[in-house]
Amino acid sequence: HPRIPSSWLQSGSPVSLYQRKHLLLLLQCGGMFQVRQKLPPTKAVIVPGNGSGDIEKSNWYRWVWERLEEIPGFQCILRNMPDPITARERIWLPFMESELHCDEQTIIIGHSSGAAAAMRYAETHKVYAIILVSAYISDLGDENERESGYFNRPWQWEKMKANCHRIVQFASTDDPFLPWSEQQAVANELNAELHKFTDRGHFQSSEFKELISVVQGIRNGAA
Repeated sequence: HPRIPSSWLQSGSPVSLYQRKHLLLLLQCGGMFQVRQKLPPTKAVIVPGNGSGDIEKSNWYRWVWERLEEIPGFQCILRNMPDPITARERIWLPFMESELHCDEQTIIIGHSSGAAAAMRYAETHKVYAIILVSAYISDLGDENERESGYFNRPWQWEKMKANCHRIVQFASTDDPFLPWSEQQAVANELNAELHKFTDRGHFQSSEFKELISVVQGIRNGAA
């Protein structure tokens, strides 16, 4: 709390008795009235799409990991996920918390099913930022997606926004798996910083330079 002149708490001061009582209450409660400190991001965690298997050999994951690891004072975590085919929420979210240690200083980079996991995680956990790549909001009529558990209830958009300092989204109109309406719905509901492309498909290339720039921008903005 701000420093309060001791004279304000003494009888005969120009501050009223009512005001002195409330100042004393503020002093006694202390930390209850302090604003939560915004800690800078210290790491990124890449959460892949389902079916990736060995994720170091899949898509842009290793390429991005190598470049983020080069940032001084910053760490990037890339690990194979349990239940990689179905990517069940009840398995992935506890793994993200206990094994990947996604916390208030973490930037979660979620791709496809990993984007769904990042969104559900942010409903109940404070993180620094989520970067959503090829994100969607429904099971699209697919049995495996339905089994994952992410799409069996409404999304808690306001809780996600409250738990993240930044929300960034990469989406492409020519995605062969996701209708544009699904991706646009994510952007609209989260007021995401949308990077819209017309030629990137499901973002399955071996490099992702724009993603590196976004992470660096988040880091610089937090400095």
